[in-house]
Amino acid sequence: MASQNTHYLILPGWQGSPHEHWQSHWQRSLPHASRVEQADWNNPDPHRWVAALERQVAAARGSLILVAHSLGCITVARWAAQAPISSLRKVRGALLVAPADVERANCPEPLRGFAPIPREPLPFPSLLVGSDNDPAASAARALELARAWDAQAVILPGAGHINVKSGHQRWEQGFAHIYRLQRQIEQQARQRA
Repeated sequence: MASQNTHYLILPGWQGSPHEHWQSHWQRSLPHASRVEQADWNNPDPHRWVAALERQVAAARGSLILVAHSLGCITVARWAAQAPISSLRKVRGALLVAPADVERANCPEPLRGFAPIPREPLPFPSLLVGSDNDPAASAARALELARAWDAQAVILPGAGHINVKSGHQRWEQGFAHIYRLQRQIEQQARQRA
């Protein structure tokens, strides 16, 4: 599992993650967890969101595991495509849950500034968890993003957008995905040694 020095950095999506959202529960439950706070959750600006992530990564003293949801996943991809090497080296891995397809035809207007979605492979182990009935990204689109980002992928049946509205308040089952990601990180570290 993650070492004592690993910090979980939570990245909510559009409109933030309220108290009853699984990301808030995880922030309270995981050791060494905090969240990237955005100045405006309702009118997201891609440059400001990426800059907020970079500030927290740059300030981190130890290694990080990113836990992103929805627009937070797109923020991770945009950040990784232009982040300094010194910041990228701090990230051990990323759990990307229910990425928002900001290029889809019915995308809400406030999210469209995050298009186009970067297609570069992420430079750290990643696990993307999508759903076969997510209104923000089809299963096919989630798998396409996983391939582009070189992330392992899991598509859950009937999980919606994996948020409060779809019944995922505490999402205890989601911890299995963070453990799987941590095993992936450890396996990759052993292969490099």
